[in-house]
Amino acid sequence: MKFKRALKRIAIFFILLVLFIFLNNSSMFTKDREDVDPYLLAHRGLGQTFSMEGIEGDTCTAERIFEPEHPYLENTIPSMEAAFDAGADMVEFDIKPTKDGQFAVFHDWTLECRTNVKGTTKDYTMAELKKIDIGYGYTADNGNTYPFRGKGVGLMPSLEEVLSHFPNESFLIHMKSNDPEEGIQLAEYLSKLPKERISQLTIYGGDEPIASVKEQIPELRVMSMATMKSCMIPYIAIGWTGYIPSSCEHTQLHLPESIAPWIWGWSDKFLNRMEIVDTRVITVAGDGGWSEGFDRPQDLERLPSDYSGGIWTNRIDKIAPVFEDGPIH
Repeated sequence: MKFKRALKRIAIFFILLVLFIFLNNSSMFTKDREDVDPYLLAHRGLGQTFSMEGIEGDTCTAERIFEPEHPYLENTIPSMEAAFDAGADMVEFDIKPTKDGQFAVFHDWTLECRTNVKGTTKDYTMAELKKIDIGYGYTADNGNTYPFRGKGVGLMPSLEEVLSHFPNESFLIHMKSNDPEEGIQLAEYLSKLPKERISQLTIYGGDEPIASVKEQIPELRVMSMATMKSCMIPYIAIGWTGYIPSSCEHTQLHLPESIAPWIWGWSDKFLNRMEIVDTRVITVAGDGGWSEGFDRPQDLERLPSDYSGGIWTNRIDKIAPVFEDGPIH
């Protein structure tokens, strides 16, 4: 009899525990977010998109673009203007160091894929990079035509140019490196900016340069694989209790859509928890491996009904209009 009573108590305990976990992490019992608009992040501004089929780390994406639907090239001031005009809340862009100690806004490790020169940005001064054609290598028909050739001369901006041209806009700046010295260089530049400007920026990249930046500018919002793990691993372990690890405070989380639904409290309760600790949550399409975005209106149907977190997109021109008349669904 005692054994049966003990089993009964254990069964009741586990039933109550499961009920607590459900109620404590259900979005049915959380702060209403119906009036909160999604946060739209335009990847590289508004650029040309391409097929993700068979893509590898060294794939030249400029050689496999879709038939152009607009005249913009990624990581340029016109593409960023177009993205903000379309409705972006934040624009992401990439930076690489130059020979003369500046940062050029450019994505690739080398220049030969989409430009008319070879080497890396570090082989050239910023003035020399201004003379190259960043539209040279784009083709949608296996090299039969090059619709942007000759149109990209002078379009590679410096980091300073971008921040000066858009003094009141928010940016996600991607350090395309794992060199801590580049983090120090970037921090030295950013530390000269007003605190109000610093609050509009988020920096992400390799663990070492991001750690260097954070060490010099503690108030700056940063993200790396290390910061993601330091937040999400303990949250996955004990987040069901409602506890938010201190490592989740004042950062940015990029969650692949394949993983996000398994996070405690997804979506509204989790978003509210992260909002309390000043952390921005961005959902990335697919498994997050190749910066895939929600690029078609029908892609948004994969998100929770009335989703109000961040959305990563390569086609802000197609996604922003969906929200002009209300929620996703």
